[in-house]
Amino acid sequence: MTSKTWNTTVFIHLPGEAEAVPAGQLTVEEEGPRVISSTFGYGKRYLERQNAAPIDPSSLGLEGALPGNKQLYEPVNDLVMFGAVRDSMPDSWGRRVIENKMKVEPNSLAESEYLMQSGTNRFGALDFRSDAFAKAETKALPDISELPYLLEAADKVQNHEPVPEHLRQLFDAGPSMGGARPKAVVAHKGRAWLAKFEAKDDAFDVPSIERACLELARKCLLTVPETEILTVSGGKKVMLIERFDRELLPSGEFARRHVVSALTLLGLHESESPKSSYAAIARRIAVVGAKGSVMQDSEELFGRMIFNILVGNDDDHLRNHAFVWDVKRKGWTLSPLYDVLPKPQQGTDRFLHLSVGAQGRLATLDNALSHAGQFGIVPHRAKEIVDRIASEVREWRTFFELEIGLSTATCDKVASAFRKPSEIGG
Repeated sequence: MTSKTWNTTVFIHLPGEAEAVPAGQLTVEEEGPRVISSTFGYGKRYLERQNAAPIDPSSLGLEGALPGNKQLYEPVNDLVMFGAVRDSMPDSWGRRVIENKMKVEPNSLAESEYLMQSGTNRFGALDFRSDAFAKAETKALPDISELPYLLEAADKVQNHEPVPEHLRQLFDAGPSMGGARPKAVVAHKGRAWLAKFEAKDDAFDVPSIERACLELARKCLLTVPETEILTVSGGKKVMLIERFDRELLPSGEFARRHVVSALTLLGLHESESPKSSYAAIARRIAVVGAKGSVMQDSEELFGRMIFNILVGNDDDHLRNHAFVWDVKRKGWTLSPLYDVLPKPQQGTDRFLHLSVGAQGRLATLDNALSHAGQFGIVPHRAKEIVDRIASEVREWRTFFELEIGLSTATCDKVASAFRKPSEIGG
C-alpha cells in the first residue's frame, strides 16, 4: 500500500480575534487511508504570543515548549494523531457528506483528505491551510430560511443518492461537525447554531426529545446552550442548539473558542473511552482546570453524570464532554452540556458508557455517590446535587408535556428510559 507524507500549517483563532494566526506545522504519515504517525512543531513567533493557547492539552502543552526547529512533538500514549486534530475532523455524518460530494465509497479517503474537505466551520478554533501565508476560506453560513434545502440534501446523503447542484449548500454547512446524526451549521439571530435533523430510521421524534432533555437539564441548573425547535418541510422537526465554540464580535464577525473533547484532555484513543470514567475527567480537571473554576466544574460534571443516569442517556462517551480554553486564567473550563438523548430500554440494570463509581458503569445513584470524593465533593454536598436533579427529573413528563408542549404519545415512546430515583438509590 502506498505511503505518503502530508504537511499542513495549523492555524488557531485566539480569543476575541476574528483572524486566525499560524501556530505550527503538522506532518502526518499515511498508508492508504490509515494514519501511521504524526508530528507537530510550534512556530517560534506563536510561542512568543502572550495569549497563545496550547494546541493539545495532553501532547502540546505550552510550558517549556520549544519551536519546531528545536523539537518536534508526537502524540502521547502512542496515539497516531493528536487529539485536538482528531476533534477538528468530521465523524460518521460529516464523512458521508464529503464522500457524497467527492463521489467515492464510504471510508475510502485518507484522514488528511477528510480533514481538509470538512471546511472552516469545524468544531473549535483550529484551521488547516497549505502554508503560513494561505488565506482562510470565507463562506457565509446558510440562514435558517435555507433549512428545507439542507434537509432535502441530507435525505439524499442518507439514501446514498447524489446531491444535485441546487442543494449543494450542505457541502459547506454539513460535514464540519462530529457525530453520526444528520446536521448542518446555520446562522440564526446573527449567531451560529447547529441544526440537528431527523434521521430516516428514528423510532421517535429525536430532535424534540433531545431539545426537551436539554431544557430539563437547564431546569436542573446545569449549563446548557440556547436551544429552539423548528418545524419545516412538511412537518419535519429540526433542533437548533447555539454553538458554544463561536462568539459574535462587535464587528459582526465570529471569534472561535479553542475547544477539545474530554478524550483529548485525557490523551486517550477512542477505543479506550468505555474503560474511562467520570472520576478520571474530574481528576484531570483538578490538574489542568482554570483557576477558580475547578470546584464548580467538578460539581457540574458530577451533576451531569447524575442527570444521565436518571434520563437514561448512555451516549455519554468522552467525545460528548468538552473543555474550553480560558486565556485569562490559563486553564480549561467545562463546556456547556450537549448531546443528551434518553435511550428507551426495558432492562432493570442500566449502564452508562463511562464508569460511574465503585460498581463500574452501573447506572445507579448509590454507585455515583460511592466515588463523589474523587470529584472533590464531600458526601452531604453530593447528596444535595443528587436531590436537586432528582427532584426535577422525576417530574419530566409534566415538564415535557406542559412546558415543552410534547404530546403524550411522544413521551410514551421514551418513558422507559427515565428512572425513578427511589428505585436506584435515591
